[in-house]
Amino acid sequence: MVSTQDGLSGSSSAPQPLQIARRLESFKTTIFTRMSILAAEYGAINLGQGFPNFDGPEFLKEAAIQAIRDGKNQYARGCGVPDLNLAIAERFKKDSGLVVDPEKEVTVTTGCTEAIAATMLGLINPGEEVILFSPFYDAYQASLSMADAVVKCIPLRPPNFSVPIDELQSIVSKNTRAIFINTPHNPTGKMFTLDELKAIASLCIKHDVLVFSDEVYHKLAFEMDHISIASLPGMYDRTVTFNSLGKTFSLTGWKIGWAIAPPHLTWGIRQAHSFLTFSSTTPMQHAAAAALRAPDSFYEELKRDYLAKKVILEEGLKAVGFTVYPSSGTFFIVVDHTPFGLENDVAFCEYLIKDVGVAAIPATAFYLNPEHGKNLVRFTFCKDEDTLRNAVERMKEKLLKKKKTAH
Repeated sequence: MVSTQDGLSGSSSAPQPLQIARRLESFKTTIFTRMSILAAEYGAINLGQGFPNFDGPEFLKEAAIQAIRDGKNQYARGCGVPDLNLAIAERFKKDSGLVVDPEKEVTVTTGCTEAIAATMLGLINPGEEVILFSPFYDAYQASLSMADAVVKCIPLRPPNFSVPIDELQSIVSKNTRAIFINTPHNPTGKMFTLDELKAIASLCIKHDVLVFSDEVYHKLAFEMDHISIASLPGMYDRTVTFNSLGKTFSLTGWKIGWAIAPPHLTWGIRQAHSFLTFSSTTPMQHAAAAALRAPDSFYEELKRDYLAKKVILEEGLKAVGFTVYPSSGTFFIVVDHTPFGLENDVAFCEYLIKDVGVAAIPATAFYLNPEHGKNLVRFTFCKDEDTLRNAVERMKEKLLKKKKTAH
């Protein structure tokens, strides 16, 4: 408690109302934080928040330690240390076939979330429309709110979560500034097909619309090859591609992300980035360059490991009695919880934590219209295999009984 000069307390006894700008007043504590706190309180196995419970590769931790010992500890160049920018450009060429200028077209940010925020603030004017596909990662809407953008939303519906092109065509207009896609898609695990990407590209070219493409799960594509929309004819000049280190290398706490875009779009992104974080942690950037130059065998082993985890969780959820929707990428699986008789997704997830001992994420957090997500919950399999098996056993023990009583 702070004292004033006359000895009186600097804090009034009456609690003050919480203050927040109107652009953010509709946002609560993120559902990921709320479910993780509840999971810790009840000792639940956390299959909610998408962070691994295992560590990243030793060679990358050693590279970070070496960078610190080598004195690479002061501010990095704002757009990224040169070697990392080069490594990102090299990796993007391997993955997409596109040749980009590491100095003019790559911007390193503090995680993909900051890349998204810098892009929204740097390229979207107040009142301009951005189209999202729901369900969507909650940071998209928050960043657009901070940019005072108008959000339009197209729902992707189970079981396949395919893009309703006719609906998209009907809302693209002269006010549309950008379409925001995420492939592989969080939370559903859907991957946008070539035909869907071509249809989106055609609309963007016709109406002079930008595309923001979040591709952080691009190395966790299980059933088809990942396609960057920037690689389609006529699209590079109107696309910002987001990616990051954390999901691929199990180093989410390093918060190294980037945006790839042509120079005329990079300008706005960098202007915003300069006044958000200016630069990202220097030694981790040097280590990230080593990560992106990992041999192909690393990515092959990564996919094998995650496929094994996916099978454990997917088969377990089916055995418990969920309606399980297909997941072609990411480390997420979306299910329908209604066989268990709870009124909505939040009630089910609270029951799951408190009575079963497993945490998941209620899907309404990913929708503008909560009605669209009230039957769905998201599980993650970015955990070690023993943890996944234990979670499945807990659910089998309790939920099979719950399903019988619900019917």
